[in-house]
Amino acid sequence: MDIDDLLAEVSVDSISQETRDLQELTRSWVAERVAPEILPWPSDLMERVLDRIRRQIELVEDQTGNMDPKTNFKLIVIQTELERFKFLVRSFLRARLKKIDAHPLHILARHAASATDLLPLLSPAEHQYLTSHQALLTSHYASSFLSQFPASLQRMDDTTGGISMVDKPDEDAAVFVRVLRDVGEVAVEGTDKRLEMKRGDVWVVRWSTMRGWVASGDLELI
Repeated sequence: MDIDDLLAEVSVDSISQETRDLQELTRSWVAERVAPEILPWPSDLMERVLDRIRRQIELVEDQTGNMDPKTNFKLIVIQTELERFKFLVRSFLRARLKKIDAHPLHILARHAASATDLLPLLSPAEHQYLTSHQALLTSHYASSFLSQFPASLQRMDDTTGGISMVDKPDEDAAVFVRVLRDVGEVAVEGTDKRLEMKRGDVWVVRWSTMRGWVASGDLELI
């Protein structure tokens, strides 16, 4: 462990949990907006953030109407911080819902495959939204035109003939990443290029190549 790692540990320990949650939420928000595909749902982080938002809303409601100038100033600070958290949460969820609407069948299959993972792909509310929305779409398509097709052509997830009917995100899209820890030499899949990725470097690379490193925390999307 070098001096930079020691300083990083000291700095993390000296930061409050609320500040760390805000930083982590901001990074998750940026990553979700940048990544071509939906990222695993950060269960613990969102549980803490949403609980803090609920408690702050209750505090503001209880203290509203208090004529004490100090209390009023405190409420202004709390409301400002509350709005910052709410903006990040709303924008984070909108980015995820946009991807769910764009690739519902693909995401549904990935979520089912992640059932045993430490971090599920979707939250319970997102999964309920996805299944309900997809059921409505399937019913609408069936009544509009699919019912007029032969039975073999009515499936929306058909993969016969080597052609998949399931829309998928572009996993080879270029993304910006920052190296948080030295990862050494990385081979770019599908090419003969190899990248020497050192801490602090910023690269523009294919998402499919960097997905695993981002998941492990060695890289972050920017």
